[in-house]
Amino acid sequence: MSWVAAVARLRALREPGVLVTVATVRGHAPRRAGAKLVVGRTGTWGSIGGGNIEAVAIDRARELTGAADPEPELMEFALNDKVTGRHGVQCCGGAVTVLLEPLPVVQAVAVFGVGHVGLELARILARQDLDLHLVDSRPDMLTDERLGVLSDAVAQVHVHHTPLLPEEVLAELPPGTHVLIMTHDHAEDAALCDAALRTAGLGSIGLIGSSAKWARFRQRLAAEGGHDATAIDRIKTPIGLTEITGKEPATIAVSVAADLLRAFEEDRHWAVANTVAVLPEPAAASAP
Repeated sequence: MSWVAAVARLRALREPGVLVTVATVRGHAPRRAGAKLVVGRTGTWGSIGGGNIEAVAIDRARELTGAADPEPELMEFALNDKVTGRHGVQCCGGAVTVLLEPLPVVQAVAVFGVGHVGLELARILARQDLDLHLVDSRPDMLTDERLGVLSDAVAQVHVHHTPLLPEEVLAELPPGTHVLIMTHDHAEDAALCDAALRTAGLGSIGLIGSSAKWARFRQRLAAEGGHDATAIDRIKTPIGLTEITGKEPATIAVSVAADLLRAFEEDRHWAVANTVAVLPEPAAASAP
C-alpha cells in the first residue's frame, strides 16, 4: 500500500496516525530524503530504512497519537558505531533528520436535507477539514450547479442522492459521524430519527424543528418505534446555539455549525482523556 493510500485508509477508519518522512540525509543512510512511513495505532505502511531509525520513529509516532494537540516534530539520528540507539546500532556513517507529522482523526458530518438551511450549513462546514456527507431525496437539491459553491471545499464532500430511503445511508457512514436531520418532509425526518437510533456507532444526532414537532416525534418514537426515553434523549432538538435566535437560513446555519464545532472539541478532549496508549515493540529490523 502506498503512503497516500495508507493515509486515506486511516482517514476512512477515523484512526489517528503519523506520517514519517526522511527530511534530510548527510552521508550514507538507509533511504534517501523523501522516503515515507505511515504509522497507525497497530499497523505501519512504507519504510524509512528499518533498524533503529524506524523503530524509534514508530515508538515516538505512537506516543504522538495519544497526545492532546500533537505538533509536527523533527528527530535527528547519527548513524555511526559510537551511537547506541534504543533499538541497536546503525553504522551507515551518515546522519538523518526525520519529520513526524501527526494525522489526527477527521470528524465526519452527515446533513440529511440540503435545502436552504442545509446548503448554508454545508457552505460553512466545507471550510473545515472533515468528511461532509450531503444527503437528499430530491435530485434538484444536489445538482452540480447548486453545489458549485462548495467547489473550493477544504472538506471531502460526499453527495448521496437517495430518492426512496435516505435512511439507508446511515449504515454507510464512518464510525462516530454526527448526523443532522433537516429534510423538507416531516415524515422523512421521523423515519431518519427512528433509523438513526437503531444505527450503532453514530456520533450525535440533531433534529431541526419546533417543540411541537419534537413532541409529536417523541411520542411516535416511543409508541411506534419502541424506543425508551434514554434512547430518544440522544436526539438533540432544537439544534444550534440557543442564544442565537435569528430565523434566516444563514443565521441558523452559523448557529448549528458553531454548536457542532464545540461538540468536536468536547469529543477530542474526551478521546484524549480516555485513550490508553499501548505501544507494542516494533519488529526487529537489520541495520544496513
